[in-house]
Amino acid sequence: MEEQAFCSNAAEDVAYGHKPVLLEACLDALAIRPNGVYVDATMGRAGHSLEIVRRLDGGRLIGIDRDESAICAARVRLADYADRVTLVHSNFDRIGEILDELRISAVDGMLFDLGVSSPQLDDAQRGFSYKNDAPLDMRMDRAAPLTAREVVNTWPYEELRRILFVYGEERYAPAIAAAICRAREKRPVETTQELAELIRDAMPAKALREKQHPAKRSFQAIRIAVNGELEALESVLGAAADRLKAGGRLAVISFHSLEDRIVKRTMQEWATGCICPPEFPVCVCGRKPIMKMITRKPVTAGEAELAYNPRSRSAKLRVAEKL
Repeated sequence: MEEQAFCSNAAEDVAYGHKPVLLEACLDALAIRPNGVYVDATMGRAGHSLEIVRRLDGGRLIGIDRDESAICAARVRLADYADRVTLVHSNFDRIGEILDELRISAVDGMLFDLGVSSPQLDDAQRGFSYKNDAPLDMRMDRAAPLTAREVVNTWPYEELRRILFVYGEERYAPAIAAAICRAREKRPVETTQELAELIRDAMPAKALREKQHPAKRSFQAIRIAVNGELEALESVLGAAADRLKAGGRLAVISFHSLEDRIVKRTMQEWATGCICPPEFPVCVCGRKPIMKMITRKPVTAGEAELAYNPRSRSAKLRVAEKL
């Protein structure tokens, strides 16, 4: 039955050109109650949202996305369920304010699908991809002021080196940052292909023999910096946990190790009780866990999903439940 459901959902999503990752695992993780209230905090093209709302009967889905084009696409895709859906054009870091504005005190489940969405990657003009030539943009919210062009052409060497090393885990960060600074002294770096070539030329021959594109890590780093993807993640997760009902589930999909480490550490802290030294005969800290871990290890895509959606290879799902 699970394989049939997966194939059915997959066929439908192909028609929409969007493949939600770890779909069945997310639905299982949320343990959806027909009359419950759920939040898809990073809705994208509503692949996960569609399957959540189909399982509601008297319940409600709050769909949030910072990309206005995603809201427009979701409005069409979820049209048959409009009576049980509220769409909000905003960043998920406003989750508490959004629920307050909607007069919702607590919800039964939340889903966060972190990082850039497939439609954003596939839209060449958004400037996320090194595979197509486009203006350097990389904004998830096109109304946001900071673009990749500004980062590449105005940020100082040390800050470029830092984000490439920290956000991209790029070991050749000093050489790449230096190459960018030299190039922009002559003229601004304007397009994704210009940037990708600069990165390629700055790397040693042995790095160019790696399977992945030489610009992959650097583009990831710049995208994270442009959209502020990591700065507020811990506080956003905390705000989400605060707004869950007892028994409510928080499901988080991450796509790179920096995100996953933050999610893992945060959930482990929530699930930790007493932190007194082991030699203390009784607890004096009074600390109580607020969540329990549902996934001790992250859920990853199986062979069937990898064949259908190769982009799911790096996805990791972690789930916690409010006590």
